[in-house]
Amino acid sequence: MADEPRGAILQRDKETYAIVPRTPMGLITPDILENIANVARKHEIPIIKITSAQRLALVGMKPEKVEEVWQDLGLDVGPAVGLCVHYVQACPGTAVCRFGMQDSLGLAGELEKIFVNMEMPAKTKIGISGCPMCCGESYVKDFGAFGKKSGWTVIFGGNSGARARIGDVIAENLSSEEVIALAKKCFDYYAANANKKERTARFIERIGIEEFKKAVL
Repeated sequence: MADEPRGAILQRDKETYAIVPRTPMGLITPDILENIANVARKHEIPIIKITSAQRLALVGMKPEKVEEVWQDLGLDVGPAVGLCVHYVQACPGTAVCRFGMQDSLGLAGELEKIFVNMEMPAKTKIGISGCPMCCGESYVKDFGAFGKKSGWTVIFGGNSGARARIGDVIAENLSSEEVIALAKKCFDYYAANANKKERTARFIERIGIEEFKKAVL
């Protein structure tokens, strides 16, 4: 609704709101954690929930409090309901994980800067994993990639919701730069050809993966 507070999501009680600050790849500092705790205490926010998107949802505030909370947090809005790219999920990759084969946080950070909040036909999510175990849930995100020693494998059209779909592998052995370039082609084609509110999983089912690959590769 147009009169709803900035970046706020109306809750079940139809009276209170939740907000989701933007925390790229789930990385937060002690200062951010301490400030969130201080803001929650100051404004008596009853619930802080770690979401599946590697973010923190602050839940249960009155609408007149929302903007003041945003000001005190000093964080950007994490898209949660709009028709856009909502977030990039990522595992630790080679930063700390002994199984990491590629720098998942580095690639995810670049994708986050380019795509998060970009308008799309439907909500869209990205998952990046540093190895084939896919802890970044790459196969069930709209756009995903996982690392092998030979490079990145790219996946498109996954979904983990009520109509789950394992995404299709569309390219292998790519560099990080090639993944970013391919992501741009994938999202450009999807944005130009999908129906409104048609998730990538349903889009691929409708047009066929071979037609999609022909257009973006």
